[in-house]
Amino acid sequence: MCLSARSPKQPATSDYNSDVITVFMTGNELGELKPCGCSGGQLGGFDRRAAILNSVPAEKRLIIDTGSFVEGDSQQDIIKFNIIIQALGLLNYDLANLTERDIKIAQNLGLLNNIGSVFSIISPHQAVADVNVPAKFTKKLSLENRIVAVTVASFNAESEPIEQIRELFVCQSKLRSANVLIINQYDKDIIANITKMGIVDCLVCPPESDEPRIIGDSNGRPLVVSVGRFGKYVSRLQIRADKADDNKLKFTFSAVPVTENLPLDKSLVELYKTYQQWVKEENLFDKQPRFVLPDGLEYLGSASCKACHEYEYEKWSSKPHAHAFASLEKVGSEYDPECVTCHVVGAEYESGFISPQKTSHLKDVGCENCHGPGSKHIKTAGVVKTADPKSLCTDCHTPDRSANYAGNEQLYFEKIIHWREPNTADNVKKKEGSKE
Repeated sequence: MCLSARSPKQPATSDYNSDVITVFMTGNELGELKPCGCSGGQLGGFDRRAAILNSVPAEKRLIIDTGSFVEGDSQQDIIKFNIIIQALGLLNYDLANLTERDIKIAQNLGLLNNIGSVFSIISPHQAVADVNVPAKFTKKLSLENRIVAVTVASFNAESEPIEQIRELFVCQSKLRSANVLIINQYDKDIIANITKMGIVDCLVCPPESDEPRIIGDSNGRPLVVSVGRFGKYVSRLQIRADKADDNKLKFTFSAVPVTENLPLDKSLVELYKTYQQWVKEENLFDKQPRFVLPDGLEYLGSASCKACHEYEYEKWSSKPHAHAFASLEKVGSEYDPECVTCHVVGAEYESGFISPQKTSHLKDVGCENCHGPGSKHIKTAGVVKTADPKSLCTDCHTPDRSANYAGNEQLYFEKIIHWREPNTADNVKKKEGSKE
Protein backbone atom coordinates (compact mmCIF):
# COMPACT_ATOMS: atom_id res chain seq x y z
CA MET A 1 0.00 0.00 0.00
CA CYS A 2 1.30 3.42 -0.89
CA LEU A 3 0.62 7.03 -0.04
CA SER A 4 -0.29 9.59 -2.66
CA ALA A 5 1.36 12.95 -3.10
CA ARG A 6 -0.48 16.18 -2.60
CA SER A 7 -2.54 17.44 -5.48
CA PRO A 8 -0.73 20.34 -7.17
CA LYS A 9 -4.03 21.92 -8.16
CA GLN A 10 -5.22 24.93 -6.17
CA PRO A 11 -8.17 26.33 -8.15
CA ALA A 12 -8.42 30.09 -7.98
CA THR A 13 -11.63 31.46 -6.54
CA SER A 14 -13.09 34.80 -5.57
CA ASP A 15 -15.83 33.28 -3.43
CA TYR A 16 -14.35 34.23 -0.09
CA ASN A 17 -13.91 37.16 2.27
CA SER A 18 -10.29 38.32 2.48
CA ASP A 19 -10.90 39.54 6.03
CA VAL A 20 -11.58 35.99 7.24
CA ILE A 21 -9.43 33.00 8.09
CA THR A 22 -11.29 29.73 7.55
CA VAL A 23 -10.57 26.52 9.43
CA PHE A 24 -12.26 23.57 7.69
CA MET A 25 -12.78 20.52 9.89
CA THR A 26 -13.94 17.00 9.15
CA GLY A 27 -13.64 13.76 11.08
CA ASN A 28 -15.16 10.46 12.12
CA GLU A 29 -15.26 9.17 8.55
CA LEU A 30 -15.64 5.65 9.98
CA GLY A 31 -14.90 4.17 6.58
CA GLU A 32 -17.60 6.07 4.66
CA LEU A 33 -15.81 6.90 1.42
CA LYS A 34 -18.96 8.06 -0.39
CA PRO A 35 -22.73 7.61 -0.20
CA CYS A 36 -23.99 4.31 -1.57
CA GLY A 37 -25.95 6.16 -4.27
CA CYS A 38 -29.01 3.91 -4.06
CA SER A 39 -31.26 6.96 -3.74
CA GLY A 40 -31.13 10.68 -4.31
CA GLY A 41 -30.54 13.28 -1.63
CA GLN A 42 -27.55 11.57 -0.01
CA LEU A 43 -24.78 13.65 1.52
CA GLY A 44 -21.03 13.05 1.56
CA GLY A 45 -18.19 11.74 -0.55
CA PHE A 46 -14.54 12.69 -0.78
CA ASP A 47 -15.01 13.25 -4.50
CA ARG A 48 -17.34 16.23 -3.87
CA ARG A 49 -15.57 17.67 -0.83
CA ALA A 50 -12.92 19.49 -2.86
CA ALA A 51 -15.48 22.01 -4.12
CA ILE A 52 -16.05 23.21 -0.56
CA LEU A 53 -12.43 23.21 0.56
CA ASN A 54 -11.22 25.02 -2.56
CA SER A 55 -13.77 27.80 -2.10
CA VAL A 56 -11.07 29.41 0.06
CA PRO A 57 -7.49 29.81 -1.22
CA ALA A 58 -4.71 27.94 0.58
CA GLU A 59 -3.19 31.08 2.11
CA LYS A 60 -6.45 31.86 3.93
CA ARG A 61 -7.38 28.44 5.24
CA LEU A 62 -6.42 25.52 7.45
CA ILE A 63 -7.87 22.05 6.73
CA ILE A 64 -8.07 19.55 9.58
CA ASP A 65 -9.36 16.01 10.02
CA THR A 66 -10.03 15.08 13.64
CA GLY A 67 -9.47 11.33 13.10
CA SER A 68 -11.36 8.04 13.41
CA PHE A 69 -10.78 7.11 9.78
CA VAL A 70 -12.33 3.64 10.01
CA GLU A 71 -14.68 1.79 12.33
CA GLY A 72 -12.76 -1.46 12.85
CA ASP A 73 -9.70 -3.39 11.75
CA SER A 74 -11.11 -5.80 9.16
CA GLN A 75 -9.38 -6.25 5.83
CA GLN A 76 -11.88 -3.88 4.23
CA ASP A 77 -11.24 -1.30 6.97
CA ILE A 78 -7.51 -1.54 6.26
CA ILE A 79 -8.08 -0.88 2.56
CA LYS A 80 -10.34 2.06 3.38
CA PHE A 81 -7.75 3.45 5.80
CA ASN A 82 -5.15 3.65 3.08
CA ILE A 83 -7.63 5.17 0.63
CA ILE A 84 -8.63 7.84 3.17
CA ILE A 85 -5.00 8.79 3.75
CA GLN A 86 -4.57 9.23 0.01
CA ALA A 87 -7.85 11.19 -0.23
CA LEU A 88 -6.77 13.65 2.46
CA GLY A 89 -3.52 14.16 0.57
CA LEU A 90 -5.30 14.84 -2.72
CA LEU A 91 -7.57 17.30 -0.91
CA ASN A 92 -4.52 19.15 0.45
CA TYR A 93 -5.27 18.66 4.13
CA ASP A 94 -2.84 20.44 6.44
CA LEU A 95 -3.35 18.23 9.45
CA ALA A 96 -4.90 15.04 10.77
CA ASN A 97 -5.43 14.13 14.40
CA LEU A 98 -4.87 10.40 14.82
CA THR A 99 -6.93 8.43 17.31
CA GLU A 100 -5.55 5.38 19.08
CA ARG A 101 -6.99 3.06 16.39
CA ASP A 102 -5.64 5.29 13.63
CA ILE A 103 -2.14 5.11 15.07
CA LYS A 104 -2.21 1.35 15.52
CA ILE A 105 -3.41 0.73 11.95
CA ALA A 106 -0.92 3.20 10.48
CA GLN A 107 1.92 1.57 12.40
CA ASN A 108 0.87 -1.94 11.35
CA LEU A 109 0.81 -0.81 7.72
CA GLY A 110 4.20 0.84 8.04
CA LEU A 111 2.68 4.20 7.18
CA LEU A 112 3.05 6.14 10.40
CA ASN A 113 6.51 7.51 9.65
CA ASN A 114 5.55 8.40 6.07
CA ILE A 115 2.20 10.14 6.55
CA GLY A 116 4.08 13.33 7.36
CA SER A 117 5.08 13.57 3.72
CA VAL A 118 1.40 13.96 2.85
CA PHE A 119 0.14 16.10 5.74
CA SER A 120 1.08 16.85 9.34
CA ILE A 121 -0.22 14.67 12.16
CA ILE A 122 -0.91 15.13 15.85
CA SER A 123 -2.26 12.74 18.46
CA PRO A 124 -2.97 12.58 22.18
CA HIS A 125 -1.86 8.92 22.12
CA GLN A 126 1.90 9.22 21.71
CA ALA A 127 2.43 6.24 23.99
CA VAL A 128 0.57 3.86 21.68
CA ALA A 129 3.36 3.62 19.14
CA ASP A 130 7.12 3.72 19.50
CA VAL A 131 7.32 6.93 17.49
CA ASN A 132 7.27 10.61 18.25
CA VAL A 133 3.87 12.01 17.25
CA PRO A 134 3.45 15.63 18.32
CA ALA A 135 0.39 16.79 20.22
CA LYS A 136 0.04 20.15 18.51
CA PHE A 137 0.42 21.95 15.19
CA THR A 138 0.61 25.64 14.31
CA LYS A 139 -0.01 27.40 11.00
CA LYS A 140 0.48 31.14 10.59
CA LEU A 141 -2.10 32.91 8.44
CA SER A 142 -2.62 36.54 7.52
CA LEU A 143 -5.67 38.44 8.72
CA GLU A 144 -6.01 42.12 7.82
CA ASN A 145 -2.25 42.45 7.33
CA ARG A 146 -1.47 40.87 10.68
CA ILE A 147 -0.28 37.33 11.36
CA VAL A 148 -2.51 34.98 13.32
CA ALA A 149 -0.96 31.81 14.73
CA VAL A 150 -3.64 29.10 14.57
CA THR A 151 -2.63 26.28 16.90
CA VAL A 152 -4.46 22.95 16.88
CA ALA A 153 -3.76 20.58 19.77
CA SER A 154 -5.03 17.15 20.74
CA PHE A 155 -5.65 16.09 24.32
CA ASN A 156 -6.51 12.79 25.99
CA ALA A 157 -9.15 13.92 28.46
CA GLU A 158 -9.54 10.40 29.85
CA SER A 159 -6.05 9.98 31.26
CA GLU A 160 -4.13 13.27 31.27
CA PRO A 161 -4.34 16.05 33.90
CA ILE A 162 -6.30 19.03 32.62
CA GLU A 163 -3.49 21.39 33.59
CA GLN A 164 -1.31 19.92 30.84
CA ILE A 165 -3.45 21.81 28.33
CA ARG A 166 -1.61 24.99 29.31
CA GLU A 167 1.60 23.51 27.97
CA LEU A 168 0.01 22.98 24.55
CA PHE A 169 -0.77 26.64 23.99
CA VAL A 170 2.28 28.79 24.59
CA CYS A 171 1.65 32.46 23.94
CA GLN A 172 3.59 33.75 20.94
CA SER A 173 4.57 37.36 21.54
CA LYS A 174 3.40 40.00 19.05
CA LEU A 175 1.14 37.48 17.31
CA ARG A 176 -2.58 37.13 17.65
CA SER A 177 -3.42 33.51 18.39
CA ALA A 178 -6.36 31.20 17.75
CA ASN A 179 -6.30 28.03 19.81
CA VAL A 180 -8.27 24.93 18.79
CA LEU A 181 -8.32 21.91 21.11
CA ILE A 182 -9.52 18.44 20.06
CA ILE A 183 -10.53 16.19 22.97
CA ASN A 184 -11.50 12.52 22.87
CA GLN A 185 -14.20 12.62 25.54
CA TYR A 186 -17.31 14.71 26.03
CA ASP A 187 -17.67 15.54 29.71
CA LYS A 188 -19.37 18.65 31.11
CA ASP A 189 -16.95 18.90 34.04
CA ILE A 190 -13.92 18.65 31.75
CA ILE A 191 -15.37 21.31 29.46
CA ALA A 192 -16.07 23.56 32.43
CA ASN A 193 -12.48 23.22 33.66
CA ILE A 194 -11.08 23.94 30.19
CA THR A 195 -13.33 27.00 29.96
CA LYS A 196 -11.95 28.34 33.24
CA MET A 197 -8.43 28.31 31.82
CA GLY A 198 -9.36 31.00 29.30
CA ILE A 199 -6.81 29.85 26.71
CA VAL A 200 -8.90 27.74 24.30
CA ASP A 201 -10.96 29.48 21.62
CA CYS A 202 -12.61 26.43 20.02
CA LEU A 203 -13.09 23.06 21.69
CA VAL A 204 -13.83 20.10 19.39
CA CYS A 205 -15.69 17.22 21.07
CA PRO A 206 -16.61 13.73 19.85
CA PRO A 207 -19.78 13.78 17.72
CA GLU A 208 -23.25 12.79 18.86
CA SER A 209 -24.84 13.02 15.41
CA ASP A 210 -23.94 13.01 11.71
CA GLU A 211 -24.38 16.78 11.47
CA PRO A 212 -21.85 19.18 13.02
CA ARG A 213 -23.23 21.34 15.77
CA ILE A 214 -22.47 23.93 18.39
CA ILE A 215 -22.73 22.57 21.91
CA GLY A 216 -24.07 25.21 24.25
CA ASP A 217 -23.66 28.97 23.74
CA SER A 218 -22.72 30.05 20.21
CA ASN A 219 -21.17 33.17 21.74
CA GLY A 220 -19.33 31.31 24.47
CA ARG A 221 -15.59 31.03 24.77
CA PRO A 222 -14.45 28.48 24.07
CA LEU A 223 -16.84 27.78 21.25
CA VAL A 224 -17.68 24.11 21.87
CA VAL A 225 -18.46 22.12 18.71
CA SER A 226 -18.58 18.67 17.15
CA VAL A 227 -17.73 18.01 13.49
CA GLY A 228 -20.25 15.27 12.72
CA ARG A 229 -19.75 11.83 11.16
CA PHE A 230 -19.40 10.02 7.81
CA GLY A 231 -18.23 13.05 5.84
CA LYS A 232 -21.73 14.34 5.21
CA TYR A 233 -20.74 17.87 6.16
CA VAL A 234 -17.64 20.02 6.30
CA SER A 235 -17.40 22.11 9.46
CA ARG A 236 -16.35 25.70 8.92
CA LEU A 237 -14.78 27.75 11.69
CA GLN A 238 -14.34 31.34 10.57
CA ILE A 239 -11.99 33.71 12.35
CA ARG A 240 -12.35 37.49 12.08
CA ALA A 241 -10.80 40.47 13.76
CA ASP A 242 -12.86 41.99 16.53
CA LYS A 243 -13.65 45.52 15.41
CA ALA A 244 -14.09 46.64 18.99
CA ASP A 245 -10.67 45.33 20.10
CA ASP A 246 -7.90 44.90 17.55
CA ASN A 247 -6.12 42.33 19.72
CA LYS A 248 -9.12 40.01 19.92
CA LEU A 249 -10.64 37.60 17.43
CA LYS A 250 -14.22 36.58 16.73
CA PHE A 251 -15.18 32.98 15.94
CA THR A 252 -18.23 31.65 14.09
CA PHE A 253 -19.09 28.04 13.27
CA SER A 254 -21.27 26.55 10.56
CA ALA A 255 -21.89 23.24 8.78
CA VAL A 256 -21.58 23.01 4.99
CA PRO A 257 -23.43 19.99 3.52
CA VAL A 258 -21.59 17.89 0.93
CA THR A 259 -24.49 17.70 -1.51
CA GLU A 260 -24.80 15.60 -4.65
CA ASN A 261 -24.97 18.70 -6.86
CA LEU A 262 -21.40 19.71 -6.04
CA PRO A 263 -18.90 19.10 -8.86
CA LEU A 264 -16.85 15.91 -8.78
CA ASP A 265 -13.08 15.98 -8.44
CA LYS A 266 -11.60 13.67 -11.09
CA SER A 267 -8.64 12.58 -8.99
CA LEU A 268 -10.95 11.52 -6.14
CA VAL A 269 -13.26 9.73 -8.56
CA GLU A 270 -10.28 7.73 -9.82
CA LEU A 271 -9.18 7.02 -6.25
CA TYR A 272 -12.57 5.47 -5.49
CA LYS A 273 -12.20 3.27 -8.57
CA THR A 274 -8.86 2.16 -7.11
CA TYR A 275 -10.70 1.19 -3.93
CA GLN A 276 -13.25 -0.82 -5.91
CA GLN A 277 -10.49 -2.63 -7.78
CA TRP A 278 -8.71 -3.36 -4.51
CA VAL A 279 -11.87 -4.87 -3.03
CA LYS A 280 -12.28 -7.03 -6.12
CA GLU A 281 -8.69 -8.25 -6.14
CA GLU A 282 -8.81 -9.14 -2.44
CA ASN A 283 -12.02 -11.17 -2.92
CA LEU A 284 -13.56 -9.57 0.16
CA PHE A 285 -17.05 -10.80 -0.61
CA ASP A 286 -15.87 -14.43 -0.74
CA LYS A 287 -14.05 -14.02 2.58
CA GLN A 288 -16.98 -12.74 4.62
CA PRO A 289 -18.37 -15.16 7.24
CA ARG A 290 -21.63 -16.97 6.47
CA PHE A 291 -24.21 -18.35 8.86
CA VAL A 292 -25.81 -21.78 8.57
CA LEU A 293 -29.54 -21.63 7.90
CA PRO A 294 -31.78 -23.29 10.52
CA ASP A 295 -33.46 -26.68 10.01
CA GLY A 296 -31.50 -27.53 6.88
CA LEU A 297 -33.15 -24.79 4.83
CA GLU A 298 -31.66 -23.64 1.52
CA TYR A 299 -32.14 -20.80 -0.92
CA LEU A 300 -33.40 -21.97 -4.33
CA GLY A 301 -33.97 -18.68 -6.15
CA SER A 302 -37.06 -16.83 -7.36
CA ALA A 303 -37.50 -18.96 -10.50
CA SER A 304 -38.29 -21.91 -8.22
CA CYS A 305 -41.41 -20.10 -7.06
CA LYS A 306 -42.78 -19.55 -10.56
CA ALA A 307 -44.55 -22.91 -10.96
CA CYS A 308 -47.07 -22.10 -8.23
CA HIS A 309 -46.85 -18.31 -8.23
CA GLU A 310 -46.57 -17.46 -11.90
CA TYR A 311 -48.53 -14.19 -11.71
CA GLU A 312 -46.47 -12.95 -8.76
CA TYR A 313 -43.23 -13.99 -10.44
CA GLU A 314 -44.03 -12.20 -13.68
CA LYS A 315 -45.07 -9.03 -11.87
CA TRP A 316 -41.95 -9.15 -9.68
CA SER A 317 -39.79 -9.55 -12.79
CA SER A 318 -40.89 -6.12 -13.99
CA LYS A 319 -40.12 -4.36 -10.69
CA PRO A 320 -36.86 -2.62 -9.64
CA HIS A 321 -35.96 -5.31 -7.10
CA ALA A 322 -35.63 -7.83 -9.94
CA HIS A 323 -32.79 -5.75 -11.38
CA ALA A 324 -31.05 -4.76 -8.15
CA PHE A 325 -27.71 -6.39 -8.92
CA ALA A 326 -27.40 -4.63 -12.27
CA SER A 327 -27.44 -1.30 -10.45
CA LEU A 328 -24.25 -2.36 -8.64
CA GLU A 329 -22.58 -3.51 -11.84
CA LYS A 330 -23.36 -0.15 -13.40
CA VAL A 331 -21.27 1.69 -10.78
CA GLY A 332 -18.60 -0.97 -10.23
CA SER A 333 -19.66 -2.02 -6.71
CA GLU A 334 -20.65 -5.62 -7.48
CA TYR A 335 -17.67 -6.98 -5.51
CA ASP A 336 -18.13 -4.84 -2.39
CA PRO A 337 -19.70 -6.91 0.41
CA GLU A 338 -21.12 -3.78 2.03
CA CYS A 339 -23.15 -3.18 -1.15
CA VAL A 340 -23.87 -6.68 -2.41
CA THR A 341 -25.70 -7.84 0.72
CA CYS A 342 -28.77 -5.70 -0.03
CA HIS A 343 -28.86 -6.52 -3.75
CA VAL A 344 -28.93 -10.34 -3.72
CA VAL A 345 -30.54 -13.28 -1.92
CA GLY A 346 -28.93 -14.76 1.18
CA ALA A 347 -25.50 -13.17 0.98
CA GLU A 348 -24.86 -13.73 4.67
CA TYR A 349 -25.89 -17.40 4.73
CA GLU A 350 -24.77 -20.78 3.47
CA SER A 351 -26.51 -21.66 0.16
CA GLY A 352 -26.92 -17.91 -0.49
CA PHE A 353 -25.48 -15.76 -3.26
CA ILE A 354 -21.80 -16.29 -4.05
CA SER A 355 -21.22 -14.74 -7.47
CA PRO A 356 -23.08 -14.10 -10.74
CA GLN A 357 -21.20 -17.02 -12.25
CA LYS A 358 -21.83 -19.57 -9.49
CA THR A 359 -25.26 -18.48 -8.22
CA SER A 360 -26.91 -16.42 -10.96
CA HIS A 361 -30.31 -17.61 -9.71
CA LEU A 362 -29.76 -15.65 -6.50
CA LYS A 363 -28.95 -12.30 -8.04
CA ASP A 364 -31.25 -9.37 -7.25
CA VAL A 365 -33.75 -8.88 -4.45
CA GLY A 366 -36.00 -11.93 -4.85
CA CYS A 367 -38.83 -13.84 -3.24
CA GLU A 368 -36.69 -15.37 -0.52
CA ASN A 369 -35.45 -12.02 0.75
CA CYS A 370 -38.92 -11.21 2.06
CA HIS A 371 -40.46 -14.68 2.49
CA GLY A 372 -37.42 -16.61 3.73
CA PRO A 373 -35.51 -19.58 2.22
CA GLY A 374 -37.94 -21.67 0.21
CA SER A 375 -36.46 -25.19 -0.03
CA LYS A 376 -38.91 -26.97 2.31
CA HIS A 377 -41.88 -24.90 1.16
CA ILE A 378 -41.22 -25.84 -2.45
CA LYS A 379 -40.38 -29.50 -1.83
CA THR A 380 -43.62 -29.97 0.12
CA ALA A 381 -45.73 -28.10 -2.46
CA GLY A 382 -46.51 -25.39 0.06
CA VAL A 383 -47.44 -27.60 3.02
CA VAL A 384 -44.47 -26.29 5.00
CA LYS A 385 -44.66 -22.53 5.31
CA THR A 386 -41.62 -20.35 4.66
CA ALA A 387 -39.72 -19.32 7.76
CA ASP A 388 -36.95 -17.02 8.98
CA PRO A 389 -34.57 -15.52 8.17
CA LYS A 390 -36.68 -12.89 6.47
CA SER A 391 -35.52 -9.37 5.70
CA LEU A 392 -37.40 -6.21 6.65
CA CYS A 393 -37.62 -3.11 4.48
CA THR A 394 -35.56 -1.15 6.97
CA ASP A 395 -32.73 -3.69 6.92
CA CYS A 396 -31.62 -2.09 3.66
CA HIS A 397 -33.68 1.09 3.43
CA THR A 398 -31.78 2.83 6.22
CA PRO A 399 -31.54 6.64 6.45
CA ASP A 400 -28.02 6.50 5.00
CA ARG A 401 -28.84 4.22 2.06
CA SER A 402 -32.36 5.41 1.30
CA ALA A 403 -32.54 9.03 2.36
CA ASN A 404 -36.16 9.58 1.34
CA TYR A 405 -37.61 6.31 2.63
CA ALA A 406 -38.65 7.45 6.11
CA GLY A 407 -42.00 9.17 5.87
CA ASN A 408 -42.60 7.89 2.33
CA GLU A 409 -42.98 4.19 3.06
CA GLN A 410 -46.28 3.85 1.22
CA LEU A 411 -44.88 5.41 -1.96
CA TYR A 412 -41.97 2.98 -1.92
CA PHE A 413 -44.28 0.10 -1.13
CA GLU A 414 -46.47 0.78 -4.15
CA LYS A 415 -43.45 0.40 -6.43
CA ILE A 416 -42.99 -3.26 -5.54
CA ILE A 417 -46.57 -4.61 -5.44
CA HIS A 418 -46.54 -7.90 -7.36
CA TRP A 419 -49.64 -9.77 -6.19
CA ARG A 420 -53.38 -9.72 -6.72
CA GLU A 421 -54.63 -11.56 -3.65
CA PRO A 422 -56.16 -9.40 -0.90
CA ASN A 423 -53.80 -11.08 1.56
CA THR A 424 -50.46 -12.73 0.91
CA ALA A 425 -48.34 -15.22 2.77
CA ASP A 426 -46.93 -13.86 6.02
CA ASN A 427 -48.69 -10.54 5.38
CA VAL A 428 -45.88 -9.38 3.13
CA LYS A 429 -48.20 -6.70 1.77
CA LYS A 430 -48.08 -4.84 5.06
CA LYS A 431 -46.10 -1.64 4.83
CA GLU A 432 -44.42 -2.22 8.16
CA GLY A 433 -42.16 -5.24 8.34
CA SER A 434 -42.03 -6.01 4.64
CA LYS A 435 -39.05 -5.88 2.33
CA GLU A 436 -39.35 -2.93 -0.04
